[in-house]
Amino acid sequence: QVQLVESGGGLVQPGGPLRFSCASSGFTPDYSIIGWVRQAPGKEREKVACIESISRGSASYADSVKGRFTVSRDNLKNLVYLQMNTLRPEDTAVYYCATDTKDLDCGSSTYDTWGQGTQVTVSL
Repeated sequence: QVQLVESGGGLVQPGGPLRFSCASSGFTPDYSIIGWVRQAPGKEREKVACIESISRGSASYADSVKGRFTVSRDNLKNLVYLQMNTLRPEDTAVYYCATDTKDLDCGSSTYDTWGQGTQVTVSL
């Protein structure tokens, strides 16, 4: 069974950093895309970042987070990280890591497997 578990959310002040990790089981994340999607209250889900398989290697970001967020892999630990810097109040949302068991392209994937989500609140 494919499962994803996020950790690392919480409350952070504007301008501060936060790092998520996404742990996977039931599949080999090295060969899959891992994405981060967020949903703020009253808003649609937004794809934030995505990293492709090791062989393809590329990462992509939403314009709203480009230059502030970085997605990376720890291949030995089967973890994918989302490092978020210079956080803004508008980054407040529930963040999900997700994967796609069929689509290897970050751009076209709509993700079919999701973690449970973790809350990030950016506030004084």
